[in-house]
Amino acid sequence: MDLLTKEEYRAIAASLDFSTAAFVDGGYRPAMSGETFTTTNPATGAEIAQVASCSAQDVDFAVAKARESFDDGRWAKLHPSARKDVLIRFAKLLTRNARELAVMESLDSGKTIYDCETVDIPETIHCIKWHAEAIDKIYDQVAPASDDHIAMVIREPVGVVGLVLPWNFPLLMMAWKIAPALAAGCSVVVKPAEETSLTALRVAELASEAGLPRGVLNVVPGGGAQVGEPIGRHMDIDMVSFTGSTETGKRFLTYSAESNAKEVVLEMGGKNPAVVLDDAENLDRVAQHIVNGAFWNMGENCSATSRLIVHADVKTELLARVEHHAQQWTVGDPLDPETRLGALVSVNHFNKVCGYLEHAENVVFGGIAKDGFVEATVVELSDNKHTLARDEIFGPVLSVITVDSFDEAISVANDTDYGLAASLFTANTKRAIRGARMLRAGTVTVNSYGEGDISTPFGGYGQSGFGGRDNGVHAHDQYTQLKTIWIDLADDDDEAVS
Repeated sequence: MDLLTKEEYRAIAASLDFSTAAFVDGGYRPAMSGETFTTTNPATGAEIAQVASCSAQDVDFAVAKARESFDDGRWAKLHPSARKDVLIRFAKLLTRNARELAVMESLDSGKTIYDCETVDIPETIHCIKWHAEAIDKIYDQVAPASDDHIAMVIREPVGVVGLVLPWNFPLLMMAWKIAPALAAGCSVVVKPAEETSLTALRVAELASEAGLPRGVLNVVPGGGAQVGEPIGRHMDIDMVSFTGSTETGKRFLTYSAESNAKEVVLEMGGKNPAVVLDDAENLDRVAQHIVNGAFWNMGENCSATSRLIVHADVKTELLARVEHHAQQWTVGDPLDPETRLGALVSVNHFNKVCGYLEHAENVVFGGIAKDGFVEATVVELSDNKHTLARDEIFGPVLSVITVDSFDEAISVANDTDYGLAASLFTANTKRAIRGARMLRAGTVTVNSYGEGDISTPFGGYGQSGFGGRDNGVHAHDQYTQLKTIWIDLADDDDEAVS
């Protein structure tokens, strides 16, 4: 899709008509309390809309409708190819409305229109299509048993699922969850982040238009205490998948333990290292990967490269190249396609990032923060014990730590509570494979920054999460139960009984 001009994007933004009520049982409904909350444009502070501020009552209603839709089989018992057809139509409707969704996403989150148009929306559509196509291609199994038995291992949808979304990739993270959940035959209740609810509501409407039965996909906007916690504690929700901060993710374990012991899948924070060894080739190319990993999406990315662990022999040259490429990441109007760094998602989050910048003792370059925007910043640290090396900042801040050997680099990289992603740059194949195996992270890239693609599982070690993986066929596992069906084939007159 070709990018438009800034003026054309602003014209689209001015023409948007936002749906702001909860989407439950196939239609829009105001919050039962009648209350709303204000959603604002992070880049300007201007009000965008008043969104339904839902509560536990609304969650109860949405769960009841989801349960009804699951139990009567209007979706779960459809032939897999029929479910696939609906999701393919859904993907086509997303494609037709892609530009509207991109502008809406940029306005609501502060993300650049460049990223929304080139990454978020195309990947959202691809995710829906990929899981749709997998529906009728994932086979069950027959276990090895005796001649007198057949043992079938089959997958069944887990039931009613609560999906709790983050604000940093509102549409893409929604797709990562609803695509495999719907493909499996589940009915879902989605809680978008309070800061970024608008695209989730529009997507639910498009899914209904594509033919998804009522009650199968419900979106309930509102705060964490008002909607998130009731989802986590609900006795009729079978499973919750959460993406967000480690602090909040841990609460869902408590909610589960204190309610119905529902399954919980957590994808949480990261303090992801990029390890650059002394034999890394093409430092200019390495710098480009480092810059992209650190500053993409304003660093509001759980797999962002937030620690650069670099060998002393190449540090000076590498940092010069990092600064050169970072200067091209311009800060400004998110609706300008030339902008690479938009606004942080909220005033509170901007203030949090600024608080961390106050602890920066040696700013290599950058560090300027104003009116919700933070420029690409590199900070050199004396060691890995510094606050900027330990905490997930979730902003465009890269911390640099110098090391003198391969073993020290791996040790420092693993010295964290997190384990979501890591990168390793080296020209030595043995070092690359050894290092990738030694790094404690769910995704390790070699001589590049990335998260894999839709075909590879994504998730972390340690306090980055557990319980399942997003992406790939592995994502379907968390939305299904395994059932064993054991069939006795022995003749009636056989004495053996099993």
